[in-house]
Amino acid sequence: MYADRVLSGMRPTGSLHLGHYHGVLKNWIKLQHDYECLFFVADWHALTTHYDNPLGIEDATSQMVIDWLAAGVDPAKATLFIQSQVIEHAELHLLLSMMTPLGWLERVPTYKDQQEKLTEKDLSTYGFLGYPLLQSADILIYRANQVPVGEDQVPHIEFAREIARRFNHLYGKEPGYEEKAEAAVKKLGGKKAKLYQELRTRYQQAGDEAALESAKALLGETQNLSLGDKERLYGYLEGGGKMILTEPEALLTAASKMPGLDGQKMSKSYGNTIALREDPEVVIKKIRTMPTDPARVRRTDPGDPARCPVWQLHEVYSGADTRDWVRQGCVSAGIGCLDCKQPVIDAMLRELAPIQERARALTEDPDTVRNIIADGCEKARDLARETMRDVREAMGLSYG
Repeated sequence: MYADRVLSGMRPTGSLHLGHYHGVLKNWIKLQHDYECLFFVADWHALTTHYDNPLGIEDATSQMVIDWLAAGVDPAKATLFIQSQVIEHAELHLLLSMMTPLGWLERVPTYKDQQEKLTEKDLSTYGFLGYPLLQSADILIYRANQVPVGEDQVPHIEFAREIARRFNHLYGKEPGYEEKAEAAVKKLGGKKAKLYQELRTRYQQAGDEAALESAKALLGETQNLSLGDKERLYGYLEGGGKMILTEPEALLTAASKMPGLDGQKMSKSYGNTIALREDPEVVIKKIRTMPTDPARVRRTDPGDPARCPVWQLHEVYSGADTRDWVRQGCVSAGIGCLDCKQPVIDAMLRELAPIQERARALTEDPDTVRNIIADGCEKARDLARETMRDVREAMGLSYG
């Protein structure tokens, strides 16, 4: 419907670690060069599981933004904002809740899964049940059509698509819609109008998906149409009404390859992390005391890299030559475990040094961080207000 717009967010859970950097931030840094990107702090989402102890959320929010900036997220290329500072998220969430079947929420796979995992928390709350809908509102309010997620989050994007489809079906039929759509076709000009009608016919009569994509591309390139006319023509293509909310697509991202200090996935809940702002001496100590292949009791015992958590870090940080040296040295007992760990320590400190330098500068300049967030919130609010105007009008709530 628009040029590709990406939306992604993170819950503020304190300092970020290398798992976040390799799993999310590196991808954001790449995406910001290719798409219009909006990245937000999901502070309301943090309340779904931490409603009883919200005191650390504010500080965690500013620290997380510092980590994003230090890692290389560029506020000149991406819009950074805080969810709760764009109040329209709550309004859209409320309005969508009026038309969302309860069964849809109860069927979201993570609902039961999280309740079973987080047994120490009382998650029998309205907010927890409704968080996939709030997540949908976060996406739909910006008409984002690309959402970077891992395989496990795809059901959430499918849920948002269903919500958008249901909303457009219920509220997209404006009075005189067909006539307005036909008038908008004429505004395309003779040649383009003819092509649009041909592609529309091919899609609606033969289900030709390629024709649908070509017609969408044609509309995407057209400059002389108002936003309202463009929306009508997107809806008219598929035989529906005016497309008020955009159906997002999952932009699949590879699972993070960043292992923790114990060989499991790096995660705060496993206590196996290295924070982006970890003191270098602590990094050295953590790597040096990492468990290795249990078969290597003495320096002279040969080992097997496949059974050693340190080897997994070599797969992230070491080139082919270093990995060959480690493999041969380990199986022949030619090198000790501390020798093996040193290249990982060196590479990790090299990676963290520029991030930590930028983080120090930003910590000493809180006004810059505040201004970046304020600018981002204002940009996000402008986009959100635009969507809410259309939503209110479609639902008959546009008074005055």
